Order: sequence, then structure tokens, then C-alpha cells
Amino acid sequence: MSKFKNIHVIDMGTLRLPIPSPSNSLNPPLTDLAPLDTIDISNLNRQFLFRSSDVGKFKAEVAARFVQNRVKGVTITAHNKRIQDFDETFYKQFQLVICGLDSIEARRWINAMLVSIAEEYEADPDSIKPLIDGGTEGFKGQSRVILPSITSCIECQLDMHAPRAAVPLCTIATIPRQPEHCIEWAHVIAWEEEKPFPSLDKDEPEHVTWLYQKALARAQEFGISGVTYSLTQGTIKNIIPAIASTNAIIAASCCNEAFKIATNSAPCLGFENNYMMYSGNDSIYTYTFKHEKKDDCPVCGRKARPLEVDPKITLQELVDSFSVRPEAQLKKPSIRAEGRTLYMQFPPGLEEQTRPNLNKTIIELGLIDGQQVVVTDPAFPLEFNFFFKFKEA
Repeated sequence: MSKFKNIHVIDMGTLRLPIPSPSNSLNPPLTDLAPLDTIDISNLNRQFLFRSSDVGKFKAEVAARFVQNRVKGVTITAHNKRIQDFDETFYKQFQLVICGLDSIEARRWINAMLVSIAEEYEADPDSIKPLIDGGTEGFKGQSRVILPSITSCIECQLDMHAPRAAVPLCTIATIPRQPEHCIEWAHVIAWEEEKPFPSLDKDEPEHVTWLYQKALARAQEFGISGVTYSLTQGTIKNIIPAIASTNAIIAASCCNEAFKIATNSAPCLGFENNYMMYSGNDSIYTYTFKHEKKDDCPVCGRKARPLEVDPKITLQELVDSFSVRPEAQLKKPSIRAEGRTLYMQFPPGLEEQTRPNLNKTIIELGLIDGQQVVVTDPAFPLEFNFFFKFKEA
């Protein structure tokens, strides 16, 4: 027996984009919150905790009840909330945290929270809460152990999860080569031109069917096969298939690391080799390596990061670039330089006041090579410190 007797499980469900909150950056309000995660019939084929009678019920509650009935003496508390709904005091009560989150944004948030807690080490030696993180993508997966403020953290490793390159619009519009191109054409171009419904609901079968039919006709026109209803739904919602065997292997790896940390029965991932990658595409392959801690990490480091820019671009182009830069991946960035605010997304009055700067180039704003800037985003409880590194003409 592992002897884990007091466990809390949080399932936050599907979230929409947060909006800035000037009073509490740790808990930004949401523009829209989808229903908390409940069990769908499609969940039954890739796990063993749910039954058909559980469809429609909260995942966290059903999983907690199943394990408590099976393992006597364990207490599991289920929370149907976002991880961001809990403060520092809540996370301080635990010995370790295991994450199986489905978004980079949520991973970055809990990582920043645990690093913040770990900075109190001198006053409280129990403030370091190991973070065990696991994730899967089809037949691929990874597990890693992070000792906050000591080893490489998730923000240090962010460039390993760079956003997928977007398909150029010209390819979608003129020379589609794959079924996904046809689906994106229906999604991005045909929908905007025809507006069959006031707004697109990606969970509404009627809306998905319309996109599927448009994409299918487009594919037939260009002699492309492979457009299906399920592919259409998966493409517009960016769904990555979940493979039961991959999930089981990564979950087992995370539990194994938790056991090693709790019992000291064997060296855990963390100090040396801290990152395990798994691939089941062609046979079964695993690789363990050490991901180095970065001195310029905005979470656990102390140095500003270089921000390579062309000084002739506009501030708008720079702000837009933060969403695709591997080292940033920020969706609603605000930026300020020493002694001046360049652009703020919120509050509305300040956004309106700084909006004219968006059309000015970096040079026109009087910014120079090597100048430090601070970037914030309402989704993360930290500031990102950069310094400009101008590209040579």
C-alpha cells in the first residue's frame, strides 16, 4: 500500500479566456465559463473509473467515490472548480502536487504558484512542494518532476511546448492539400462569408454539420479524401485523440514518482534526469534526460530574457507576436517600459489612452536596444521581464 490517505482532486472543466482583474491577478474573472467537466459517453473507452450510469455526473466526484469504495481508509475530497480558484493557503497544506492538466496555461499557473510558495523556504522548510506533471498527445507522452525554485520548472521548459505553426491563409483559400485545410476553409472563410448562424458554437451538432458539409464539398472539388464529421469536430476544437494505453503508462509513471518522493525508496526524477518522454508510435520507447534550469526564467530565474525584435515593427505587431513566441505564449499581453506605460489591455480607460501607441514603431516610441520592458498577462500571476535585442538590418 502507498499509504496516501488524504487526497484532494480538482477538475476544472473547459474554460474560456480570462479577462484582466486589477484587484486580484491570481483569480481573473472569466468572460465565459463552460460547464464544469462532466462525464461523456466518449470517456468510457479510455479509463476504468467511470460506468455508463455515471454519464452526466462530475468526473472528480465520481472518481473520488470509486476509489474510496475500493480502497478502505483513504479520504478523497473532490473539487469541481478551477485550480485558479484556490489561494496560496490551500496549496500549502499538501506534501506534493500531481498534474494531469489539458492546457499549458493551467500548468504555467500552478507552476508559478508553487514556485512562489517555495520562495518562503527560509521561514518554512516545508514550503517546497514537488510538482509531478504528466501529459499525453496520442501515442506520445511525458512525465516530469519539478522541485520548485531548485530545479528546472515548467516555464523553463516552455519552448518544448511551442504553439503549432498555423497553416497560411493563402494555402487554405487557394491550394488546399489536406482534409484539415478544407475544414479550416469552412471554419475561417465560408462561415464568415455566409454566417449561417449568429455565432459559432463548436459543441452544437447543427453548426458542426454545416462546417462538415462545406468542408466535404470543398475536398471533393480538389480531389481530397478524408473529411469526416469527427475530423471536422476535432479540427475546429483542436482535439487530440486520447489513447487509453498512453494515458495508463503516463499515469503509472506519475504515481511511481509520487511514491518514490513520499517514501525515499528510490531516486525520483528531479535533480538529475528530470524529464521522461514516452513514444508508442513505433514500438515502445522512453527517454529520460535533464532539462536545465534557466537563469532568465521569468518564474524561477532572476535575469531578464532577451527579446529579439525588428525595431521597425509596430507595437501592435510586437504585442501580437507574444502569442506565438515559444518563450512567451501570452494571449492578452500588456507592456510597459521603465517610467512609461506602452500599452495596457485593462482597464478600458488606460487601454484607450495607450491605444495610439500600437500604430507606432519601436523606434518611434523611443525604445532602444538593450532596454528592459515588463510584460504581464491576466492568466499568470507573475511579470515577464525582457530586454530588447534589435535585429540587424
